[in-house]
Amino acid sequence: GAQQIFFKYCSTFDSTPRGNIGPVTEALMAALGVDFTIATPAFPDNGRSVFKGYLFVGDQLLSESGMRDHPLTPMTDANLVRVMQAQCSQQVGLISYETILAGVDAIKSRISELKEANRPIAIVDAVSNEDLYRIAPALKGLRFITGGSGIAIGLPGNFGLTPRSEAGVLPTASGYKAIISGSCSQATNHQVENFIHAGGMAYPLNPLALINSSDEQVVADILAWAKPLLPKGPVLIYSTANPEEVKKVQSQLGVQAAGDAIENLLATIAKGLVDLGVGQLLVAGGETSGACVKALGIDRIQIGQQIDPGVPWCYAVGLEQPLHLALKSGNFGSPHFFTNAFSKL
Repeated sequence: GAQQIFFKYCSTFDSTPRGNIGPVTEALMAALGVDFTIATPAFPDNGRSVFKGYLFVGDQLLSESGMRDHPLTPMTDANLVRVMQAQCSQQVGLISYETILAGVDAIKSRISELKEANRPIAIVDAVSNEDLYRIAPALKGLRFITGGSGIAIGLPGNFGLTPRSEAGVLPTASGYKAIISGSCSQATNHQVENFIHAGGMAYPLNPLALINSSDEQVVADILAWAKPLLPKGPVLIYSTANPEEVKKVQSQLGVQAAGDAIENLLATIAKGLVDLGVGQLLVAGGETSGACVKALGIDRIQIGQQIDPGVPWCYAVGLEQPLHLALKSGNFGSPHFFTNAFSKL
């Protein structure tokens, strides 16, 4: 009975010419039988804006931001029409900022124009929350939309939904605290540095150690380090590295193999930490978050209070033991995110 399907992806449009944003969008369009959809990663509260089809991260073009050094999906082009077109078999158009400012009727008219021009996918400009609220009413009749989480800000009103404070109330948190960081983004690098500088207990995971040691031994060593420290406060296990270190690892293990090895290892460590009594877990990095959720057997979460824009505390539903977790995109969060997050639970 769902009236609208929302394919959500990262606000930095992380992808390659092979996908997966374009191929997934077209596959879902075909499965749902729709002839038009929009694509906008705009998330103004986190500094992600789209203007003339170009994605900005703060005051930088995407291609000039830290995303240009992403180990798996380096973003070297900020023009989203070009980026999306490289991934799609169908033509990609643009709903420009002038149209957004003109309001809902102008947006609907532009959608009709793009349909007639056989451009069934449209990048949409937005530089503020007000823009996202202007766009939302024009999307009411679309069965399928795509974007970053920012576009969702105006969607509830299309269905007569209003905010409820009790919806974000989670069960009381318990258990030890831990942080797993697999992101190499500039934002996460700063968060790791600040956590350590503040006296936090941290264990650096050297990816090259995987060449000379078994996964089982690495996991055992880290869990043995963490076990006596967990009662004293949050522990951090991180594989954060600068671009030069990342390239060195990739040259020896291969790009995909290096990423898979670290993600799977961190996920195994996360499972081990939960088995040791961790009930409050923060995970940094999109791929790492996905691997940890899978390893922990999580298939449902309840969303709670926001820590920073785009990053809420959540509660894993249906597990044998209580687990609160926060899943953070590598690029999200303030510099002191790791040190402040647990105080907001």
